Amino acid sequence: MLESLNLKRFSDIPLPKFVKVKQLFKQDRIDDVVQEVRAQLIPHLTHLQGKTIAIGVGSRGIANIKVITKTLVNELITAGAKPFIIPTMGSHGGATALGQAGVLATYGITPDSMGVPVDASLEVVSIGELEPGLPIYVAQSALQAEGIIVIARVKAHTAFRGPIESGVAKMITIGLGKQIGADSLHHQGFGRFAELIPKAAQMIVEKSKVLFALGIVENAYEQTYKIEVISRPEILAMDKERALLEESKKIMGQLLFPEFDVLVIEEIGKNISGDGQDPNVTGLYINKYCSGGPRFQKSVIFGLTEETHGNANGMGVVDVVARNLFDDIDFGSTYTNSFTSTEILPVKIPMVAGSKEDALRIVVKTCNGVERGKHRIVWIKNTLELEEIVISEALLEEAQAHSQIEVLTQPGELTFNQGEPIFPW
Repeated sequence: MLESLNLKRFSDIPLPKFVKVKQLFKQDRIDDVVQEVRAQLIPHLTHLQGKTIAIGVGSRGIANIKVITKTLVNELITAGAKPFIIPTMGSHGGATALGQAGVLATYGITPDSMGVPVDASLEVVSIGELEPGLPIYVAQSALQAEGIIVIARVKAHTAFRGPIESGVAKMITIGLGKQIGADSLHHQGFGRFAELIPKAAQMIVEKSKVLFALGIVENAYEQTYKIEVISRPEILAMDKERALLEESKKIMGQLLFPEFDVLVIEEIGKNISGDGQDPNVTGLYINKYCSGGPRFQKSVIFGLTEETHGNANGMGVVDVVARNLFDDIDFGSTYTNSFTSTEILPVKIPMVAGSKEDALRIVVKTCNGVERGKHRIVWIKNTLELEEIVISEALLEEAQAHSQIEVLTQPGELTFNQGEPIFPW
């Protein structure tokens, strides 16, 4: 039985007062997502009468993903096609057909809601070797279709840097490759992803019936900022996806405090980021191929999102987690993800505190060189929701001087109810 540290045996650990603030980012977004998808699709829906079309949908929590997918389905049907949906999420969902269909269902994407079948089979076919000893796999259901379309959010990857990172090319390779294909590429390590992902995507497009992709960029508020069709030739050329990635990086959410003592993350999950939390926001990277972000001494995670279905990938990068997170872990799903990615650090178990209150007091106590009760703390719900966050009083002066930060409350005492934190506002 896991036994957590009993803080009652030690002297009191004071906490600072807290303040709610608003971080201000670029707010441009698409107001009518359905109309935008329709407009983008117009030149690309010819010669589809009677053709079966596989639509690849992934495991990330993309804004408006249900609406975008449903609109694409409807437009394909109007064009005379016979679309069906396949999960394109590598090893996610525990690398089972039922698990991957379940992930899509949490986003409202089901046979009933979409009006078309969902084929969650994990069967793959090798289309050849990218280089000696590196086979490339594609979902059998996709290869059997008369056309393939993928829906992908384009953004910075969490574990490598390159002109093409997380987006269409990765969805085509890692996503369409299912567990076996994802495993084949991850075996090479993230250090080679910037080279291999574009090459593998080009190989798959050339040897399959990929028609186009819907590339999505979101703003810092997790809203749909841009939707663009990337045609088959444009996927091969990579220029359009490269431009979308650069644009995404310029408008992504971030923490506007470059240095503090403690980072508190209320929840992580695969619907938020491949690493549970986005290290491009937190600086909590899983390997040496990425760097940057805020500097701090200690970090803590309180829990998992419901949508992650117990996949706690990403917990290993922080110092302390709350007991409820530990109790919610689906180790099979979590370890399958790690096994496939070849990265062990994200699934290592940090120190487990008996409650959220204990977790917070432990990370505060273990900071070095900070006066008691004066800790600089940044507290976020998750790395997607970065508009309204909480800071400790020691950061108030810095917040008041920042042009992109609005102070929303007066400093107040944090209280607890059976270990659950309660803010005074």
